[in-house]
Amino acid sequence: MTGLELSSAVAVVGTGTMGQGIAQVALVAGHPVRLYDAAPDRARGAADAIGARLDRLVEKGRLTAEDRAAAAARITPAESLAELADCGLVVEAVLEQLDVKQRLFQDLEGVVADDCLLATNTSSLSVTAIAGALRNPGRFVGLHFFNPAPLLPLVEVVSGFATDAAAATRAYDTAKGWGKTPVRCADTPGFIVNRVARPFYAEALRVYEERVADPATIDAVLRECGGFTMGPFELTDLIGQDVNEAVTRSVWESFFQDPKFTPSLAQRRLVESRRLGRKSGQGWYAYGEDAARPEPHTAEPAKAPESVTVHGDLFPADALSELIVEAGIRLDRGQGVPEYPGSIELPSGVRLALVDGSAPDAAAEPTIHFDLALDYRAATRVALAPSGRVGEQGLKEAVGLFQALGKKVSVIGHTPGMIVARTVWMLVDFALDAVGRGVADADDIDTAMRLGVNYPLGPGEWGRRLTAYRVAEALDQLHEEYPTGRYAPSQALRRQAVREEYS
Repeated sequence: MTGLELSSAVAVVGTGTMGQGIAQVALVAGHPVRLYDAAPDRARGAADAIGARLDRLVEKGRLTAEDRAAAAARITPAESLAELADCGLVVEAVLEQLDVKQRLFQDLEGVVADDCLLATNTSSLSVTAIAGALRNPGRFVGLHFFNPAPLLPLVEVVSGFATDAAAATRAYDTAKGWGKTPVRCADTPGFIVNRVARPFYAEALRVYEERVADPATIDAVLRECGGFTMGPFELTDLIGQDVNEAVTRSVWESFFQDPKFTPSLAQRRLVESRRLGRKSGQGWYAYGEDAARPEPHTAEPAKAPESVTVHGDLFPADALSELIVEAGIRLDRGQGVPEYPGSIELPSGVRLALVDGSAPDAAAEPTIHFDLALDYRAATRVALAPSGRVGEQGLKEAVGLFQALGKKVSVIGHTPGMIVARTVWMLVDFALDAVGRGVADADDIDTAMRLGVNYPLGPGEWGRRLTAYRVAEALDQLHEEYPTGRYAPSQALRRQAVREEYS
């Protein structure tokens, strides 16, 4: 079955920012659009606002004057639901309250034809629960757009428990016909993006709560080492601390308070104090004309060692060996049995090793862990965490080495998994768990995370780079350090690790 014919009218109920955005997408795609809002005159005001945005598209050369005039002729404010009777699709973007949405769709069922597709843009409620009040839940789907809808390509097409496959396919094809990138998803708390993304925020908050590093340093490490576009503290300030915390709490409660989704007390206190981020002028950071942005912790310049010895396989950090040689530092190869995980021995005898999930002082030798990077050659910052047995000279050698490789260095407190690594391990685990539970397929999850929250890699792709076996091993170590169940590898990750080990 193909998507909605362009001659079919699309109705949008609820004319706030999201409703206007969805209406603009359908309008520019060529559909007649009806706008309805329960508040008097809001639909007409929304039509005027959409017209003004179309004018700006004309000014920027993204829309011709003729197409703008044609689009303006296709948009109609509706004064009652009865005026939506001939629509082929109705998309709801009203208040996030279950009873409000259920009543709306019950009313719509009495107005529209039996073949009209009904869709909700909810981001936090169950599609199945909303449809549960309908006499024909098979034609009901979730169409979760991301804000701003005209700009962001991702649309999560959510099938409720009773959604007909034909209805989901029709919704998928319609979104694709509108120039969007749709992904299929089963009805689960948070759908794809808001479910899989929880560790990006949660692990940063845990590191902060353990006083391992401050928000500015955590953000900088995840950006400049992990390759993420924004750090979690600046991103939640942009989203709104109340909004982000509410999503986290909703997902946690929907999963019956599963410890993997536990909210942060530190973020709760921020919300209680009304430090909501940019919109309130203060969140993790201060905003305003005179507000100074705190700088991440960056180590002072140190002298690089003249030579180092690499033992074993550095695995995802293999590029460091090339960078060391290119920096003019003599690189010797260790003798004897190759070891994994590998390490870089400094002149002081201190070992530099890629972070794992073990306790800070688990290694036999004085060890400094360095964090996982998306690309060690391209990374502009690296985080180092010295164990308690590392002296001042060993730390200076480590700092000087990475500075000689062109990296800024942030020395943080030692915690299992550090910052980037524990975040990525958990994202990989959450993604595989979602695949294993039939939420979505691996490719759709990677697409959703890249397009929905702009991750540098989909978690599935990152997992393949690291291997499921090593991710599971690292999470097992974290689980030993934090035996709450939060870090216990999912069964899907364990199964994938076994498949890799014996393939």
